Amino acid sequence: MDVFRTDRIRNVVLLGHGGAGKTTLAEAMAYLAGMTSRLGRVEDGNTVSDYDKEEIKRQFSISTTLISVPWNKVKINVLDTPGYFDFVGEVEEAVSAADAAIIVVSGKVGVQVGTQKAWNLCEKYKLPRMIFVTDMDVDDVSYRKVVEGLTELYGKKIAPIHFPIRENGKFVGYVNVVKQAGRKYIDKAGKEECPIPEYLDEYLEKYHEILMESVAETSEEFMDRYFEGDTFSVTEVSAALAMNVQDASIVPVCMGSPVNLRGVSNLLDDICGYFPSPDKRSCNGIAQKTNEIFEANYDFAKVKSAYVWKTIADPFLGKYSLIKVCSGVIKSDDTLLNVEKVEEERLNKLYVLEGSKPIEVSELHAGDIGAIAKLGSVQTGDSLATKANPILYPKAVISTPYTYKRYKAVKKGDEDKISQALAKMTSEDKTLRAVNDSANHQSLLYGMGDQHLDIVVNKLKERYKVEIELSKPKVPFRETIRKNSDVEGKHKKQSGGHGQYGHVKMRFEPSGDLEAPYVFEQVVVGGAVPKNYFPAVEKGLQECVQKGPLAAYPVVGVKATLYDGSFHPVDSSEMAFKMATILAFKKGFMDASPVLLEPIVSMKVAVPDKYTGDVMGDLNKRRGRVLGMNPDHDGNTVIEADVPMLEIYGYSTDLRSMTGGSGDFSYEFARYEQAPSDIQAKEIEARANKLDKAEE
Repeated sequence: MDVFRTDRIRNVVLLGHGGAGKTTLAEAMAYLAGMTSRLGRVEDGNTVSDYDKEEIKRQFSISTTLISVPWNKVKINVLDTPGYFDFVGEVEEAVSAADAAIIVVSGKVGVQVGTQKAWNLCEKYKLPRMIFVTDMDVDDVSYRKVVEGLTELYGKKIAPIHFPIRENGKFVGYVNVVKQAGRKYIDKAGKEECPIPEYLDEYLEKYHEILMESVAETSEEFMDRYFEGDTFSVTEVSAALAMNVQDASIVPVCMGSPVNLRGVSNLLDDICGYFPSPDKRSCNGIAQKTNEIFEANYDFAKVKSAYVWKTIADPFLGKYSLIKVCSGVIKSDDTLLNVEKVEEERLNKLYVLEGSKPIEVSELHAGDIGAIAKLGSVQTGDSLATKANPILYPKAVISTPYTYKRYKAVKKGDEDKISQALAKMTSEDKTLRAVNDSANHQSLLYGMGDQHLDIVVNKLKERYKVEIELSKPKVPFRETIRKNSDVEGKHKKQSGGHGQYGHVKMRFEPSGDLEAPYVFEQVVVGGAVPKNYFPAVEKGLQECVQKGPLAAYPVVGVKATLYDGSFHPVDSSEMAFKMATILAFKKGFMDASPVLLEPIVSMKVAVPDKYTGDVMGDLNKRRGRVLGMNPDHDGNTVIEADVPMLEIYGYSTDLRSMTGGSGDFSYEFARYEQAPSDIQAKEIEARANKLDKAEE
């Protein structure tokens, strides 16, 4: 592929609800640009961007794919993102690398939750955007309804620049609102002028008026002319549109049918004409040597620097670090510094990607997106620069995973292989976390939802030939006491030769500190228990608090006082006193009104107003305590509640089904509280057979 200068580059991310047609649109773009000889279909599993086995099997995107599309001497780096919410991390990475967005809306369904989430993401990153309505070939699709739905949400920003012409229920052409002219499709990308059907006159008038209002608002001069009844030329409208699109004050709406290649060449033209090249966008890092802000701004004349926005770690494709060049021109023989880890990396080769196909290039100019293979130390979020001018760029904000399950190896002995495979997968997917919960003897897998975790299981099997099974995780209950007890423990054995003798008298009471397992004090007088056995008594306590006598959960908040006992000058030993302490602890703990404590999390649930009643009702069912409600900047209500951890398993799926996917939640551990008696009884019964085991 040719090398493109910064002003000839457009970085565009495709966003939208799952199933809206993003991958089909990307496929049509690649075909029209001559990159493929036939048009692939998602249903057939032969598209450029959905190449992963799981994507082909499930018929939806799981990862962001880069396709570099050449069009009219411009290179459009198309980032095709997944629409399903479990893969939001992929979308967030892609948005951080893009300079503009196409929000794809299905004409059949209209505005969906994913459409609104895509818009909010564009707002967050101040991305210029256009809306592309698909499925126009379907007879009963109403473009007008989609436009009305968008206008209802986003007001005057919405400016339709095309609308369809239908004949006998068939989608045969479109009206260009800017030029006020009709066009009829003649072949895969061709079109010819045609008269505008009379029934469309009122729509043209309406949409042209909307556009003119939007254009008028760009400057005082235009506003004056508009009120005087002056008309704007096509050139003036196009220039005003480009300016307004770039500052996101106007969002053009266009439409087509990518499966029939209609409307796609228009969209490619509009991307080149209306969207900004990278040098029109800002980009700042920190110069490490001076600790001052470095304004990179995708200027090819400045020193070399780049940001790694995504990692592909595929056993078949190999490891690729996807970069966006922030300044300068990066060449294939460069040696760059990983600023984060202070390690030098020799590049060897540079690539641009067409889905899974790497194409070698000699250099990448500022603003361009490409890939580098086999960089040892480099991970997603790292910055690359020269050793003489190290520049650190901020990392993209990626959603935190809150859905988790316990996992075990299906085959014993696979644990190491699983650990290595998960390390590779977590380097590729920043919303996936593998955690070893040693306190509860379990391995946990965190993801964005159940579907995300299911796909991880399948990828481990397909890619890395290891199998894991997922199950409900153990909730980390704790055990403590509410009252005082006074007990003794005596360990005495005589079996010929040396015997064993240890004898302690101890008091147990609540320490008042649930952060620490135990507090140990000794108030022995008169040498009833020699000092050299005190450490053995504490060792016995340390052992006991790991696994309490009630339900084998860790113990917290106990104060143990050794006040008396006895010893034998020959038979006493550290082991004997340790055993005596264990006996005393078990009896003393059970005599001091033992209880189970359950973990409580502070939860925030962000939902549209209309769902607050349902969500609060559901939280009450989960034994949650609603503490308050506050509006957020996205127009949602944030419900704050304390909820027992036991009750939040499966919450991600339940919240999505309650809110149609529009609800989000987060939580963090708050404290331990006494569990209700029925929960305690159930838990103690369930754990009864495990009390004598070291772990589950």
